Amino acid sequence: MRLTGMGAEYSNMIHENGWYVYIVRCNDGTLYTGVTTNPTRRISEHNSSRGGSRYTRTRRPVELVYVETGASRSVVCKRECQIKKLSLAAKNNLIKKTEKGEQ
Repeated sequence: MRLTGMGAEYSNMIHENGWYVYIVRCNDGTLYTGVTTNPTRRISEHNSSRGGSRYTRTRRPVELVYVETGASRSVVCKRECQIKKLSLAAKNNLIKKTEKGEQ
């Protein structure tokens, strides 16, 4: 998997046929992890009245804080499971490393 940074630079890494695992920070400070083929669209869905997950519907707005890309849905789903098993501190550490440009 290749790690991509946040902000404007991550959008340059999004490819039409890629799969992504992402983490969003919800309005209440909690983190939500998911997979998608289009992070920009998915974050918009999380923040709109239509779409989004049941979890994030009551915690809007959400902010994208982490994205990884993988070769297939299988690869990113496995990574999603790994991330979900991490402690909150470990997830925040992963996010901070991304913000600093570390991989």
